[in-house]
Amino acid sequence: MTGGELPSYDDDIWELYGPDDWTQTEDLSEKDPEKLHQLQRLFMIEAARYGVFPLDDRRMERFNSDLAGRPTLIHGNSQLLFGGMGRLTENTVLNIKNKSHAVTALVEVPKKGAEGVIVAQGGSFGGWSLYLKDGKPTYCYNLAGLARIKAAGKARVPTGEHQVRMEFKYDGGGLGKGGDITLFVDGKKVGDGRLEMSQPMIFSADETTDVGTDSATPVSDDYGETGNAFTGKVEWVQIDIDDASENSDHLITAEQRWQIAMARQ
Repeated sequence: MTGGELPSYDDDIWELYGPDDWTQTEDLSEKDPEKLHQLQRLFMIEAARYGVFPLDDRRMERFNSDLAGRPTLIHGNSQLLFGGMGRLTENTVLNIKNKSHAVTALVEVPKKGAEGVIVAQGGSFGGWSLYLKDGKPTYCYNLAGLARIKAAGKARVPTGEHQVRMEFKYDGGGLGKGGDITLFVDGKKVGDGRLEMSQPMIFSADETTDVGTDSATPVSDDYGETGNAFTGKVEWVQIDIDDASENSDHLITAEQRWQIAMARQ
């Protein structure tokens, strides 16, 4: 074993404890090797039966479904969320890490204007949020609670229905790299920014994705833990990754959303 590598499973040492030894202070493996062998054989049989093999003792890689190679609940390169959906755990949302992606939302802005969170993932210790501040589209990337990188438009989103979109073009070349941020309203560029590095594995173990609000701790310091709900209406949010995030007119049509919805049937 060198550096941070773990020993091979073949080199692992098995221990054996009695059912009445809840403190696990007396290792019986040398006193009762036959019982140990019996339980080892039973473990191998049951593990093979229920698809436990191959065993995976990687550490940080297991937090990222792409690196771990494990099945996910969401398939494909696009996911459609709707207003009111919330408390979605990280593994129920498309994995946007280490790749180009886009987030598009159809919002309805009342005559008095709108404020608040359109969609957010994560919290104060890592995540991202798309929202309106002073009526202007704003994107915040929270880098592990160490820095908040923002991009914002210069004008308010006007009254009526509009698409607010964030595109992130990943630099590539490995994990946790940076990329360019661009904001659009109805397909027209309204702002941009630059992210020099990103979180490669996980945003949070307990914070979630929310549409129309940011529950628990806030991703951005532009709003608080409460009172951050969108004051207009969020019709839907579409998350696209990899090739699906490339869109020449920076708009999501009704036909595109229909195709995504039907692909989930």
